[in-house]
Amino acid sequence: MPEPTLTLPLIAPLPPVNPGDKPDRSGFAILLMCTVSLLFAIQDGFSKQLGAEYPPLLVVMIRFWVFAIFVTMLVARKPGGLRAAVRSRRPVMQIVRGLLLAAEVVVMVEAFVRLGLVETHALFTVYPLMVAALSGPVLGEKVGWRRWLAIGAGFVGILIILQPGARALSVEALLPLSAAVMFAVYGLLTRMVARDDSAMVSFFWTAMAGAVGMTLVGLKDWQWLAPVDWLWMACLCVVSITSHYLLIRAYELAEASVLQPFAYTQLVFVSVLGVVVFGETLHMNVVIGATIVVGAGLFTLWRSQVRARQQAARQAAEAGRTRS
Repeated sequence: MPEPTLTLPLIAPLPPVNPGDKPDRSGFAILLMCTVSLLFAIQDGFSKQLGAEYPPLLVVMIRFWVFAIFVTMLVARKPGGLRAAVRSRRPVMQIVRGLLLAAEVVVMVEAFVRLGLVETHALFTVYPLMVAALSGPVLGEKVGWRRWLAIGAGFVGILIILQPGARALSVEALLPLSAAVMFAVYGLLTRMVARDDSAMVSFFWTAMAGAVGMTLVGLKDWQWLAPVDWLWMACLCVVSITSHYLLIRAYELAEASVLQPFAYTQLVFVSVLGVVVFGETLHMNVVIGATIVVGAGLFTLWRSQVRARQQAARQAAEAGRTRS
């Protein structure tokens, strides 16, 4: 069962394609992942710029339109084409995934405008820990005491970022945390539909459900963008499509477990962009808290890999005893 990527994505993580017997190109795949993280940071900068001038619903709606066109063209080139991509065994859950992700992107754009890029991403990095915490009650997976300790440490990092008591907790701080919850649930739903649907089917339904949902709620906010802002929107869409294409290529070359730690480089790129371009301040409590959260997330990833290897070894041993 593919794990959801830790990438802070444009639209959706695509589960990895099994590289089979192809030569090891993980080094190039890691370079691609770092490039994707840089492009994601740039697109968030474009989103912040446009979200400050126009309703976030409008900005995200146009993004999803372009994303849906991109996915349609991509899927049409695959074996079976659009007819195969439409055939989902869990259409309701796929629609819920798409709508949930679209809502998460809208909340993130609003957070970029109100809270800034740096603090928004510092708080949003808690979502892998939320996935780990929810995987027990939602998926029935066993979460050991080590991962619970990591989850607790991650939330201590969040408290360090928020500084309760030292300053009034703002409503804006709830935006990235709400987005993290939505994206964690989206990740769990992705793992559930992966039991029955292929990665490309999920990819297609995510784009279509998101585009339709955003059109229904965003069309009321329609307004023509200023000429220069159409240029920014075009740049946003080009960067978004490029980053997603490179993300797919990275997953074709290496396993998700190899690439996931490097997805955290987006936090570095976003911090540089926020400080240099948008004049945001990088407070020490945000640096310390984000470091704790990222460290806890990497630890849960490592524990997941350890458990996967142990389970694979047990299954291999049982298979060997059965044959003998």
